[in-house]
Amino acid sequence: MAKLTKESFIESLKEMTLLEIKELVDAMKEEFGVDPSAVAVAAAPAQGAAEDEGPSMVTVNLVNAGVAKVNVIKLIREITGLGLKESKDIADNGGAVKENISKEEAQDIKAKLEEAGAEVEVK
Repeated sequence: MAKLTKESFIESLKEMTLLEIKELVDAMKEEFGVDPSAVAVAAAPAQGAAEDEGPSMVTVNLVNAGVAKVNVIKLIREITGLGLKESKDIADNGGAVKENISKEEAQDIKAKLEEAGAEVEVK
C-alpha cells in the first residue's frame, strides 16, 4: 500500500461530506484511542506561542495618575477589584495595576488609563 501524503489526504477530505468526515474521526478515535480534534486544538496554542516575540505575560504599571486622579482611582478599582484605599495608594505612588496578564489585556487597560489622563507603561 502506498503511503498517503498530507496533500493527497487533504484532497480526499475535500471530497468527503461532513457525515463521512465525522465517521472518519470516530474511526480514528476507535483505532488509535485518541481524539484528533483534541490534538489539533492542543497543538494550535503551541504554534502561536512560538511565533510571538517577547514575553507573553506583562505587567501594567501606573507612572503618574495625572490631573484627573479621581477618575484614575475609579478605573483602578474597576480593573483590579481593589478597595478605595488600595486604589488610591496606587494612584498616589504609582506601581503595578495588574500583573501577569496577556499583551492584549494590558493594551486595553493602558488605553483606558491613558484616556482617563494617567501615564502608564507596560513591561
